[in-house]
Amino acid sequence: MSLESVRERMAAAARRSGRRVDQVTLIAVGKTHPVDVLMKAYDAGHRDFGENRASELAAKAAAMPADVRWHFIGPLQRNKVRLVRPVVRLLHSMDRLSLGEAWLKGPLIAPPALLEVNLADEPQKSGVAVDEAPGMMDQLLALGVDLRGVMAIPRQAEDPETNRPSFRRLARLRDELAGRYPVMRELSMGMTDDFEVAIEEGATMIRVGRAIFGPRVEH
Repeated sequence: MSLESVRERMAAAARRSGRRVDQVTLIAVGKTHPVDVLMKAYDAGHRDFGENRASELAAKAAAMPADVRWHFIGPLQRNKVRLVRPVVRLLHSMDRLSLGEAWLKGPLIAPPALLEVNLADEPQKSGVAVDEAPGMMDQLLALGVDLRGVMAIPRQAEDPETNRPSFRRLARLRDELAGRYPVMRELSMGMTDDFEVAIEEGATMIRVGRAIFGPRVEH
């Protein structure tokens, strides 16, 4: 796999669903891969990169060019906000009031965030339950968090079609929330194994690592 092949698959999925590929942001997830590997994608013109560990994000952001648009996509502890907040363009994993409070502290305006939803109420995953999402959105907005949409990580499945109902459910939730707060239009869903289905179901952002960079590097 490669960045070019992922872009080609994105374009095909967008055509199948009557969309434009420029309606979907590809976030190249570089977790465990060194900066020199990420720079190959950068040199090919890519600018949106994602990480799921605060310390790894901070180190890579310091080493890569300033025009990279960083996304944080993993669970975030409040004591790690100081590493992530100054760097990212978007936080994908806002999921509780205490994190919202920590996110708003600090100089300058806090970057926007997505509300993370736990679609299947899996205890090992972060995110708010679907039926609690509207209330959590209201509370976070009241705090002053700049919410722009929703994110979810469905169950891992061998067949990408297995996740289509979950993607549809998240899209419906996004539409419901956007009906009350129009800025909630982003839909972050889909990874290496299922991003084409996610695009067909309306994803505005996909998070792809292995299909671009290869298997994770074990340290």
